[in-house]
Amino acid sequence: MAFKLREMGMRAASAVVLAPFAVFAVWLGGPWILAVMLAACVLLASEWAKMSARTAWKPMFAAVASALVAAVAVTHVAGLSFGLVLMVFGAALAGVFARSRGLSAVDAAYGVLYIGWPAVLMIWLRDGTSAVGFYWVTLAFAVTWSADIAAFLVGSLVGGPKLWPRFSPNKTWSGFIGGLVAATLAGVLMATLPEMGAPNLLWSAMLGLAGGLATMAGDLWESALKRRFGVKDAGDLIPGHGGLLDRVDGLMFAIVVIAAGRALGHYLGGGA
Repeated sequence: MAFKLREMGMRAASAVVLAPFAVFAVWLGGPWILAVMLAACVLLASEWAKMSARTAWKPMFAAVASALVAAVAVTHVAGLSFGLVLMVFGAALAGVFARSRGLSAVDAAYGVLYIGWPAVLMIWLRDGTSAVGFYWVTLAFAVTWSADIAAFLVGSLVGGPKLWPRFSPNKTWSGFIGGLVAATLAGVLMATLPEMGAPNLLWSAMLGLAGGLATMAGDLWESALKRRFGVKDAGDLIPGHGGLLDRVDGLMFAIVVIAAGRALGHYLGGGA
């Protein structure tokens, strides 16, 4: 229990520093969120390269980072469709380049797609400097952070059967359920704001639940990837969390779901 309290303290200290910075950049929007996303893509590409090609990570980093930076920049300037097309094309080029250097083409291409999807959707979801875009990205943050915090607290205090011991031995079913409940409540509280344009209360709850499931799935998926590459953490950038990828793994999946929810809500007549 003492170890868990120390870990919780390190997580809290890191969050106190990072969360206000992230929210402030999202609030400013426009070139500010672009700059943050470009920096994040470079850092994530570095961590991905060091995990997937530890003996020769620099060519992998160059290939993945170049494709990500191009896709995010084009999304900001020309829109989501152009950004997605360039991301897929960049993934293919990254794979070809990695293979020419004796590295895994699949790992290079997958790294671009894994990091690129949430990155370009974050730019689209923020929608320049619009107030609606700010609320939608804040919703993604609220759902993800609620799921993460509740899962950690409930799992630590309640314990019980393990969720997926093969890939993530510390996660429990109690934490999983607690995280989903918290994410659902966060979705209801955020998505029912008039600015969100939510069709109804049930839709808001389902969006929070889906975002919570995505958060848990992203966390488990990254655990499986780390197990595959034989590393404990993606990096050591953030005290108490490891690398940046360890901090945003759930958010990366949640952003995709929240972006789909916004598109669906608009289709259903919410107008967001």
